[in-house]
Formats: sequence, structure tokens, C-alpha cells
Amino acid sequence: MNHFHSYINTARQVLSLYRGEEPLASFLKRFYSSNKKYGSKDRKQISHFCYCYFRIGKLSISSEADERILLGLFLCSSQSQEILAFLRPEWNDRVTLAAGEKLDYLGLSASEIFPFADTLSEGVDSDAFRLSHLQQPDLFLRVRPGHEEKVAHKLNSAGIAFRMIRPDCLALPNGSSIDSVVELNREAVVQDLSSQQVLHSLKEPPVDATLIADTTLSVWDCCAASGGKSIMLFDIFRTLRLTVSDIRESILINLRKRFREAGIRSYTSFVADLTQPGHQLPKGKFNIVLADVPCSGSGTWARTPEQLYFYDEEKTKSYADLQEKITMNILDHVEPGGLLLYITCSVFKKENEDRVSSLQSQAGFELLSNGIIAGYDRKADTMYAALLRRVLGQ
Repeated sequence: MNHFHSYINTARQVLSLYRGEEPLASFLKRFYSSNKKYGSKDRKQISHFCYCYFRIGKLSISSEADERILLGLFLCSSQSQEILAFLRPEWNDRVTLAAGEKLDYLGLSASEIFPFADTLSEGVDSDAFRLSHLQQPDLFLRVRPGHEEKVAHKLNSAGIAFRMIRPDCLALPNGSSIDSVVELNREAVVQDLSSQQVLHSLKEPPVDATLIADTTLSVWDCCAASGGKSIMLFDIFRTLRLTVSDIRESILINLRKRFREAGIRSYTSFVADLTQPGHQLPKGKFNIVLADVPCSGSGTWARTPEQLYFYDEEKTKSYADLQEKITMNILDHVEPGGLLLYITCSVFKKENEDRVSSLQSQAGFELLSNGIIAGYDRKADTMYAALLRRVLGQ
């Protein structure tokens, strides 16, 4: 059983070197590149131990790395683990218990995993959210219009398991290799379940009637990133005057590639630092401004648990300040009667309701809908969205 100790020792070495300054996946890739003695099975096991260490967040944070690795493995596993059977047989006997029952058995509390409950947005089930960090979320596909049967057939033919959430939304095990099976961006887009749900508010009364009345909508996706939400907007409202922007040209290069694959050819793109008012912003006003603003990403930490481990509350204030600067600089580009869709993948009130309250109090916008889009009970991300309309005459 020496290989168990070898895996733990290597994982401990990785953890001693890693400082959270880059994604753990990138760091591990560089580590293995510099240490080529590890085979595929070794890499998989060592990486799993590292992720288990981070998945338990702030729980038993002062314990030795070896102990936290085993604790994480116990809490994150639902089937017998050979290493637990060897090193912690009494834990392995209880590995099929629910996570809450395991914590009770150990005399620990889920509140230690994510000890920031008093900062959460309204509507977040704090216990369910905390425990969701112990499992990896699914991979979600949004199937584009007209490709529903084809994509399902391709996945079935390739032997790739999936759950159908809706005909246009499929859930797959994370890590599923689909690049050679589905024509990504043309037939389907990799897009989290909650991210797909964000734009549904634009298809509901009375908003949908207002938008449909304007046959050619002008839309600015101001923090467009890789363009997933813009592609979805294109699929909802086929006639768009689309403008996209982000802070770096490298981001837009990736976006343009995705747009080509998605068949979107008519759009305007530009680089802009939206924290700085000035000439780089577009002229004119838009029916819809989509602001998926930079944030703590706290609703996605089950995908990147290292961020939970290294998080400190000062970061939330920094993001809230950044969000205020961005929103204040884009408000004037929403036409009277037009819509602002404010989005974060954060669970923190300071980045969500507090920001929207500020918009309402300062800028002549009325709130149509807002709230948390819970993903923690669906193996998905958790997001926040607020839809506001600019008051006529403002």
C-alpha cells in the first residue's frame, strides 16, 4: 500500500507550492509537465486528492494537509475508497452516508465549509449551498434551435451518458469528451444550466411583448467574455443589432471564433475598460444592455473549490466597487423604456441586491424582477439576475 502514501506525499507537495494565484487545473498541468514520472493513473489520483482538500473549504483549516486530504475524500465520496479502507476503515464503513450525516458523525459542522452565511443573498439555502461544494457540478449543453434530435442522437451513438433537462438543455458528467462528437457552438453551446435560465426573463410577459414590438433589437453585451449569452440572445431574437465588448482584445479574439462557429456574422465588437468613462464607449442607446459583471464567482466555487479556500471577505468589497463603476458608466446607454439585465455568478448580497438598490436609487430605473438562480441543488452554478427598465423621460 506504499502507493497510497506516495500519492498523499505528492499531493501534499503540490499543496505546499500552490498559492491560489492561478486556477488549480493550470498549476497541476505545469507541475506534471515538470515531473514527468507520474503516469495517467497517478496524475488522476493526485489531482483528486488536491481537489478533495479544497472542496471542504474552511473546514478544519488548521489541520495537517494529510488529514484534510483524507477528510475531503471521505466527505466527497459516496462509494468505498481503497485508501480509506486502509488508512481510515471506520470512515470507509460510513462512506455511503449523506454528507450531513458524515459531518455529524465527525462532530463537525457544514457552517465551517463556507463560514459566510450572514453575507448571502436572500433566497440562498445556506446549508444546501455549503454541502454542494463537496461534489463536482455537471457539464451542461444548450442545444441550439433545430439541432435537438441530432445532438441527442450523436451523444447516444458515442455512448456518452446525459440527462435531458429540457429538449434544448442536457446535463453530462463533468469531464465528458464531446469536442469530437458535437459541433460545438454550431449545434450546441457549453453553457451552465443557471446561465441558460438567466435570459428566460426576456421571454416572459410583459417584457417579451415589449421586445417583440421592436422588430430589430439593439443589444450591447458589455462584458461579453466568450459570448455564450450573446449566442443565446441571437437564438431567442433572431433579428439583432448586436454589440459586444470586453476589457482585453484576447477575450474578443476567442469570442469572434465562437461567433464564426455559431454563424453570427453581423455584429460590432470593441475593447473597453468600463471602469473608465470616456470615448471608448459606444455612441447611441440600446434596447437591451446585458451586464454580466466581474464578480467573486462565489456561485461557481464548486467548480473551482480552490477559490473558496483562499477567499477572504475583503475581495467582495473590491468587486462591489468595480461593479458600481461599470454600471454607472453604462446606464446612459440604455434607451428610455429599455432594459438593463444585471448578472453575477455571486451569492453575496453586497454584489447583488445592494448593487441593484444603488441603481434604483440613483439612476431612474425600475426593478422588474430579481433573485437568485439556485444551482446548488441541480449540480449547477448559482447566479443572480436583476432585470431593470429605464423609466421614460429619464
